[in-house]
Amino acid sequence: MPVSRTALSRRSCSNPARMLKPFTLTCLSAFLVLFSPLLAAGSTEAPGAGTWISIIPPLFAIGLALVLRQVIPALFAGVLLGSWLINGLTPAGLWAGILDSYQVHILDAFADSSHAAVILFSLMIGGTVGIISRNGGLQGIVNHIVSWADSVKRASVATATMGLTVFFDDYANTLVVGNTMRPVTDTLNISRAKLAYIVDSTAAPVTCLALITTWIGYEVGLIGDAISHIDDLNTEPYLLFLSTIPYSFYPLLAIAFVFMVALSSRDFGPMLAAERRARAGIQPEAGADASTVAEECERIEPVEGKPQRAVNALLPILVLIVGVMGGLYVTGSNNLEGSSGDLRDIIGAADSYMALMWGSLLGMLTAALLSMAQRIMTLEQVVDAWYKGMRSMIYAIIILILAWALGGIADELKTADYLVSLLGDALPAQLVPLLVFIIAAFTAFATGSSWGAMGILVPLVIPLTWAVMKTHGMDTAADMHILYSAIASVLAGSVWGDHCSPISDTTILSSMASGCNHIEHVHTQMPYAILVGTASLATGSVPVAYGLPWWLGLLGGAAVLLAALMLVGRKADSP
Repeated sequence: MPVSRTALSRRSCSNPARMLKPFTLTCLSAFLVLFSPLLAAGSTEAPGAGTWISIIPPLFAIGLALVLRQVIPALFAGVLLGSWLINGLTPAGLWAGILDSYQVHILDAFADSSHAAVILFSLMIGGTVGIISRNGGLQGIVNHIVSWADSVKRASVATATMGLTVFFDDYANTLVVGNTMRPVTDTLNISRAKLAYIVDSTAAPVTCLALITTWIGYEVGLIGDAISHIDDLNTEPYLLFLSTIPYSFYPLLAIAFVFMVALSSRDFGPMLAAERRARAGIQPEAGADASTVAEECERIEPVEGKPQRAVNALLPILVLIVGVMGGLYVTGSNNLEGSSGDLRDIIGAADSYMALMWGSLLGMLTAALLSMAQRIMTLEQVVDAWYKGMRSMIYAIIILILAWALGGIADELKTADYLVSLLGDALPAQLVPLLVFIIAAFTAFATGSSWGAMGILVPLVIPLTWAVMKTHGMDTAADMHILYSAIASVLAGSVWGDHCSPISDTTILSSMASGCNHIEHVHTQMPYAILVGTASLATGSVPVAYGLPWWLGLLGGAAVLLAALMLVGRKADSP
């Protein structure tokens, strides 16, 4: 919906964030001027590496994104500042930093093979969505779902259920569920902010907990490497991971809260305001983050006069899922090189990126062949739909590349190392899970990467926790819940920080796939994430570390969340 100049001016005057722009930018500029002599001091490594200075680039990007409500300029500014810092905050360092931000950091992010695989997978998923949108497959699904999901409650529950169904990968989850359910939620006047929240809060939580996913090999590998250096901790890495699942309070409670919100149709805070605008048929403030993707997706309409069969979408998605799972099995078996192993060993040795690429390719080919075999589209039309679908992902991919570049800079500046150093070793064993959760959350928030936070913290947290436990004579079977909780806190804290961060890749993909303004998604989701995170700490991590059974912690957390929702939540249709 177009916004008039008058309305825009009125909004600008009433928006505190816009009023803070000059002040914020002035403060940031003053900071750079004042501290440039300090940061320019001669050193063989990046100035400020491993110190509080190292957190400035990600915090700068986060603050600028919230102030400007534009992600790409904020991320690029963070990359530029980080590159300048690495080269020394001098005039010569500025020039080198400008060049290196593009030719080194962004190029490295783009050239990384795992990142390239994600880009190709995302493009192919986008192309597949374009084809099944054009051949009427998605509309066929929508028609079936709408016949049941004829209310806000049913549509919300259906979306959350789909989020649990696509469990094998968080990227695939956000792209498939977001793109599939957007027409349904739009029809029922459910805000895209609500859709993005449901997608985001089911994607990573279910993927990090399910037994066979693209995350599991990574997590088990980190755990296995960490315990291999501890002589008196004899356990199998996968079994240790399974033992930590009941203690992953935030992911479990986040999923539970999504269904609470869906079933009750209650919301609070910015989400309630977004829902009330959607019920009134008022679109939120348009931003480039949302409009670029939304416009491209909306242009892909089903071919007129052709049948709209759900199978034309369901079969490609099924092939995608089976292809990914089959790829995990094949690559895992090949990597074991004939060695005997059960399914968990095979998945742990698999190449998840290759599997994702195989699955996305097979899903796309299935969609194309179905379209042409039924004479719904010609080859030329299939290619056109495929291209339009891929084009809708370009904006998201640009943001992802910049987020990866900023993450690489944070790694070079040893941002995570500094954050970890704040956790001392003179700690009561029962407080370790709490502090680990907080540090993991802030690390993921500042870097925008839950995987990065886990990769840094797991190898450090496990030996540290075990050492603290031994120091206090708590290295017995009866006290193993502390170790389980500490490991789970790395995972849970990383997902929590990821949910709150505007530079997180999954948060970005969730907003893009849902056609929601990215900052709007962050703004509306954050109160829910904070509530769930606080409940998981207050009823889970802390009391469980002191001996409360984990199941009581989960029940207590669920009760707190339900009570809070019923107390402060309101239905969008009610006054």
